[in-house]
Amino acid sequence: MSELPGNLKYSKEHEWVRVEGSKAYIGITDFAQDELGDIVFVELPAVGTQVTAGETFGTVESVKTVSDLFAPVSGKVVEVNQALEDAPEKVNQSPYEDGWMIVVEMSNADELSALLDAQGYRAITEG
Repeated sequence: MSELPGNLKYSKEHEWVRVEGSKAYIGITDFAQDELGDIVFVELPAVGTQVTAGETFGTVESVKTVSDLFAPVSGKVVEVNQALEDAPEKVNQSPYEDGWMIVVEMSNADELSALLDAQGYRAITEG
């Protein structure tokens, strides 16, 4: 059973969001990293990039495949996890802590209501 912190919001595309004020920390779920296998490269947007909910903001490459990353909320990227450049395996080891990907200054916090809670996300991953 994959780990699902109850304080996060989740997208159907397997991203998580941790809200701190108007900022959204974004990464991929434990379920997603487990499905992908060993992650070898993460491509993330530059600080200042505008992202739109539901659209791609980067890619994650594993030994098995390359997957798009989808923004769960819209806004401006204000921080990127530079540690993932040298250590993409942090996404596998610690998807909710050290393996976060970007921080977005949200332009529309109402978009959070479209995301799932841990129970709703668990329902879609357990089919």
